[in-house]
Amino acid sequence: MFLSFYKLNEKPFQITSDSKFLWLGEKHQEAFATLKYGVLDNKGFLLLTGEVGTGKTTLINALVNSLGSDVVFAKIPDPRLDELDFYRYISKAFQLPKMPETKVEFLFELTRFLEKAYTDRKQVLLIVDEAQRLRSEILEEIRLLSNIEREHVKLLNIFFVGQVEFNDILLKPENKAIRQRITVNYSLDRLTEDEVKKYIAHRLKIAGSEQQIFTDKAIYEIYLFSTGTPRLINIICDRALLTGFVEEKAVIDEDIIQECADELQITPNLAGAAGHLPRGIHQEVKESPVASTIQDAPAPEISIRLPRVRKKRASMLGIYLVYFLLLFIIFGIVMFFFVSPEDFPILDLGKVIGVDAVTGEN
Repeated sequence: MFLSFYKLNEKPFQITSDSKFLWLGEKHQEAFATLKYGVLDNKGFLLLTGEVGTGKTTLINALVNSLGSDVVFAKIPDPRLDELDFYRYISKAFQLPKMPETKVEFLFELTRFLEKAYTDRKQVLLIVDEAQRLRSEILEEIRLLSNIEREHVKLLNIFFVGQVEFNDILLKPENKAIRQRITVNYSLDRLTEDEVKKYIAHRLKIAGSEQQIFTDKAIYEIYLFSTGTPRLINIICDRALLTGFVEEKAVIDEDIIQECADELQITPNLAGAAGHLPRGIHQEVKESPVASTIQDAPAPEISIRLPRVRKKRASMLGIYLVYFLLLFIIFGIVMFFFVSPEDFPILDLGKVIGVDAVTGEN
């Protein structure tokens, strides 16, 4: 809708993962290099954590695409499975020749598959996404899978990707064994204000833009409202482009961002963003009356609010009431001028109460 208006080839701020738009800031470059080293060097267990919307899936997709054909991988998008379904999903993902009916059958087929991959000089990678949803029993089964190895060589690399809550799961006493086997661990942080600016410029450039669509003040508002979370940045920027198109504004300013944030009801978590603010801005944020009211607020949540729709509904009710009154008045006029009491005796109130309409006598 707004692509031609802003001279874009495609939408730059989709919330779906697309490695083509991957922006590698300093922390993302470090994470990418560290995790790739862990895979190629057969480190066994790897861990990537981060808050919701920080770009974990996009980073993993880019990592997988960079590995080449000598790495065979399978990805479990939701590990909340019972034991047999877990085995069957891995079997299907690795295209094992037989769907297992028991754990013994699964281990036999998987061991043969890993041994053949080793002979063919291929590495095998199992990616467990949403790792914070793992039950303790399945987590233990995954640990036992790592026991399939040769001397000095891991035949299976296991990559946990999850939210920061997964760290609490690993710190439980019963998970000590698997925690000690994690050799590569990285946590993605939210973006700083400067990184938000570079992130937005990068995605616009990939989408075909050759101009600065967002003003510096608009970017600062985006940073405050998103607290540097890439997914929230995408959501509010996409909404801002649509609003700018509707209002025929070629440049997005801070007023449009504030309007979009209000419609999306993204709470400005200034207290959370203060940790990333440049030096000299911290004091200003602390003394702000807005910041003082939300200092203890949780991370921002998104809920679609439609005040215009509610106002429209109220207006429609008023219109319906006016229509009803007009119809009632027209009906009364018609009955008064065109309908005689002989046609509708019930309208002759004199007969009803026993009074002559002319003389007034009973």
